[in-house]
Amino acid sequence: MGESRRILLDGTAVEVQREGAFLLTPDGRRIDAEAATHLPPVAPTKIIAVHLNYQSRVEELRTQRPPAPNYFLKPLSCLNAHKGVVVRPLGCRFLNYEGEVAIVIGREARNIRIAEAADVIAGYTLANDFALHDFRDADRGAMLRVKGADTLGVIGPGLVRGWQPREQVLRTRVNGAVVQESALSGMIFSMAYLVADLARTMTLLPGDVILSGTPANSRPVAPGDVVTVEVEGLGVLESRIVEGESRVSDECGWQPSASDRVLGVALGQALRE
Repeated sequence: MGESRRILLDGTAVEVQREGAFLLTPDGRRIDAEAATHLPPVAPTKIIAVHLNYQSRVEELRTQRPPAPNYFLKPLSCLNAHKGVVVRPLGCRFLNYEGEVAIVIGREARNIRIAEAADVIAGYTLANDFALHDFRDADRGAMLRVKGADTLGVIGPGLVRGWQPREQVLRTRVNGAVVQESALSGMIFSMAYLVADLARTMTLLPGDVILSGTPANSRPVAPGDVVTVEVEGLGVLESRIVEGESRVSDECGWQPSASDRVLGVALGQALRE
């Protein structure tokens, strides 16, 4: 397996190769990985996320297992990286973590079969698909503000090539305590299935990211919390939660809310779409 990362070095984005605890630059420098300023490991043209894709999450929300995947897009402006800060706007209360594995496309793909999906995948990375459920009523299922707000699309730390999803366990921790834990075999639809399904109707381009879903027990976090996501072979992805500097403007638009629908999903009690 090999792992590449992107870091900020001398004010420039540089792709580096990981060698143990160090990052090797193209000019031969060795950088301490812990001291590096990480960037998202890839530069996608689009970020696609799948809704319910773990049986444990379906059971937790007491909803029906989907017959086929449903998706939503995340804007590129939400991208965030390893050890980045995730902002909970002032006046919001329901910022939930969602630990996931992200698929990264390696070559252009359109109308492929499931058996061909592995050939178009460059590798995998970790993701934390944070959700700002205060805007769930406002979005009415579109997920634009819930999942698209600045800093909520955390991926990294690196792009791992040669890794294959099997029975590895995904764990999310908040301040060191395990809050999500599931084998990847708990997915309803395989990663190859997701790639082939999406490629039926759209062209997937190199660097594009597909978020493969989160297991049960997504819950709100608060400023000061440190959230990590880990899977064997993909490393550990870390985020720190901070309070926004200003409230969401009330001059226009829907305001944060705490309806039964919001509370049901944010606290894992029921799915009310």
